[in-house]
Amino acid sequence: MPTRTATCSCGQLRITVRGEPRGVGLCHCLACQQRTGSMFAALASFNEPYTVTGAATEYVRTGDAGAQFRFRFCPVCGTNLFHTEEGTTGSVSVAVGAFADPAFPAPQVSVYDCRRHPWVQLPPGTTAFDKDPA
Repeated sequence: MPTRTATCSCGQLRITVRGEPRGVGLCHCLACQQRTGSMFAALASFNEPYTVTGAATEYVRTGDAGAQFRFRFCPVCGTNLFHTEEGTTGSVSVAVGAFADPAFPAPQVSVYDCRRHPWVQLPPGTTAFDKDPA
């Protein structure tokens, strides 16, 4: 089973996942835009098990539908590396860019497309949802 390791900018915080992603997606919600400092968040979801090394700072945010997400940041360089959903076990979502792999699989879905900047083009075959379909 293949493994992938995502790291923060300074290398202090790492997460190693196994297998292929359950899914890869983009989120254009305003909270993700503020959280990443970019126009969207690119995330890959993986099944457990995963291994985290290093110290992390945590922030819990409540989504539009009431779900709570626990984001983990590097306390040294500030990289937002991964998050989990409170009350949900078995998976983790990792920032795609932290894998530093240009060959990483393309997103299959785009959520909160109603907030997508009009000049951002989605990859061919990406399914777009106006809000979060979950």
